Formats: sequence, structure tokens, C-alpha cells
Amino acid sequence: MRCKTIIFRIGFSLRNFATSAVKDFESIYLRLSACICGCPLACYKLQLAETMLRRHHAAMQAANDPSMELTQAYQHCLDIARSHYENFPTASKLLRADLRPAVAAIYAFARHADDLADEGDAAAETRLKQLDAWETLLERCEHDGSINHPIFMALADAIQRRGLDIEELDNLLIAFRMDVTIHAYASLDELLFYCKHSANPVGRLLLQLHGIRHADAIYCSDKICSALQLINFWQDLSIDLPRGRCYLPEAWLQEAGLSGAQLLDGAIDNAAIRPVLARAIDETRAMLEAGAPLLAMIPFRLRLQIAATLHGGRLMLNKIAGLEQPLKQRATLGKADWRGLILPVLGASLFPPRASRARAGSKETELS
Repeated sequence: MRCKTIIFRIGFSLRNFATSAVKDFESIYLRLSACICGCPLACYKLQLAETMLRRHHAAMQAANDPSMELTQAYQHCLDIARSHYENFPTASKLLRADLRPAVAAIYAFARHADDLADEGDAAAETRLKQLDAWETLLERCEHDGSINHPIFMALADAIQRRGLDIEELDNLLIAFRMDVTIHAYASLDELLFYCKHSANPVGRLLLQLHGIRHADAIYCSDKICSALQLINFWQDLSIDLPRGRCYLPEAWLQEAGLSGAQLLDGAIDNAAIRPVLARAIDETRAMLEAGAPLLAMIPFRLRLQIAATLHGGRLMLNKIAGLEQPLKQRATLGKADWRGLILPVLGASLFPPRASRARAGSKETELS
């Protein structure tokens, strides 16, 4: 009877507390504790009460404190970033601490859009409508920082605080729509048009976060990002082909007496595809190296990360080239590979390659 009475009192106190302003959590908790007197069931109820009271307290604080609500929005984005993997580090500790939340907001935006385009069993029409809705939220967040969505709340703050170009985020959505509707490309130029929207915006936004907007840096960043996207395509042949996607340009295949349709049908063996894959690797490697002068244009912490990305990309290309069955195997980098890159990455970061000009006429490169 005593235990039931105590539990009833806890429930009654909790109901009354939940309908009032949170003023003195500790005093209520202590009064409840004093009633327990060692009863195990009542102790369990007390723990539940404590959890509910704390949540209610936090919710009320967030409702009355916009800065706390924004902090929670950024934390939501950081949680998304930390729970996924990509070929390039996201919200890396190599980045300045004050920039990590903004990077996480960009990542969370892109991650969700990518899931809309590529995950689940929804029809293409449904995916495109979902991406349209996501774009509508993006347009709203540029002018309405109070939008009731944690990703866009954080993203709106990052756009305003860091002067980010929202067009780059729009470009990402163009690429995700292409993922839904286009599964093969006729030429390298078409493939690079995709990279312009899928990968290059990420590098440009990262430069903007660091206040870097000059043409040479943008050019080099675009080269690196496009190369990374192509590396991902060549790395994932064994995954994409069974899903009906062929990213090796049709023009290259035809020059080798092959076709994308044959590749998708499994009518081409590993030996026949090697010349095409070798060309893909050579083109990608040249692109990656064209972006290397970026290292001399960026601050040291960012330089470390980009140097690691460059060296990781080079090693990945070597691994893809060394696969015995590139149509059935997927190259990866392990911990031992990354450990082996420590000294080269440090060397490139301390003594970055320089170029008098990243390219002829690079000053005509537009931020957009």
C-alpha cells in the first residue's frame, strides 16, 4: 500500500509539474527522492520522472531561447554527418572548430537529398516531387531563418553567417535529379557536366567557408572534386552496373568496339574493358593533378585535409588499375593504406606544389 501511495504521489506531482513553468527541478526531485525510502519500483518510477522532467525543462528552454533551438539544429546535422561515410571526410576535425557545424549543415542537406534520389523503392516521379519539395524548403530558408526544420534552420544560419552562395546548393539538387533520370552518359563532357553539379559545389562551398573566392582556387577545387566523383564511379563499377547504371562514356566504349548496353547485359569481360578503364584512370589522374596547386592557396588545416584527399585519390586510382576483375571487385582503402600516407600528406602540406597560374585564363572562372 505504501509503495502504491508513493507511486501515485510521483505521478500526481509529475502531472502538475508538466503543466506549469519549470522553476525548481532540483527541489521537486529531492522531495520525490525523500518519499522513496528504498522502494525498488518507486525508484524506477522516479528515474522515469526525472527523465521526463529534464526533457520538459529542455523543451521549455528551447522554446524561449532561439539560440538553444539553433544549437539543437546544428547538433542534429552533426549527428547525421557523424553517422555516415563518404570518400571525403565530413565535418572533419582537421577543419576549424567554428566551421564544423556549417559543414555538417551542408552535408545533412545533401545527404537527405541524396537519399531521396537514390534510396528506397519509390518511383522516379515520386522522387522528383520529393526533391522539388526539398528545393522549396531551400528557397524558403534563404529568407526565413525560422523555418521549422532542423537542417534548414542550421543551413539558413550558415548561409547568412558565412555568406554562402545558395546557387551551389541548388546545383547539388540538379545532380540528384540527374541521378533519378539519367543512368548513362554519351561523352566525358556530359559526365563532367554531372560532376559540375554533384561534386564541384561541395568544394566551392568549403572554399567560401574559409573566405576563399579567387578564380585559381575555384578552378583547382573543381578539378579535384570532379576527379573524386569520377574515382567514385570507377570504384563502384561492380555496384552500379547491376543496378543499370553505366558511367563509362559511351564514346569511349564505342572506340574500343564495345557498348554500354553490352556492359549492362554482362556481355563484356574484364579483359575487354581494361583499355577503357585505363583511359578513364589516366583522364582522372590528370584532372586530380591539375587541382594539386590548390594546396598552396589554402590555410594549413584545410591543406592537410585536401592533401589527404589528393593522396587518397591517387592511391585509389592505383588500386582500381590493379584489380584483376574490375567489373566484379571494388577497390577500398584500409587503415594500413592511410597510415602509409601520413608522411606524404605531411610533406605535401608543409611544402605544397605551386603553379604560377592554375590555368590560362583562370581569372574568367566564375564562382557560379
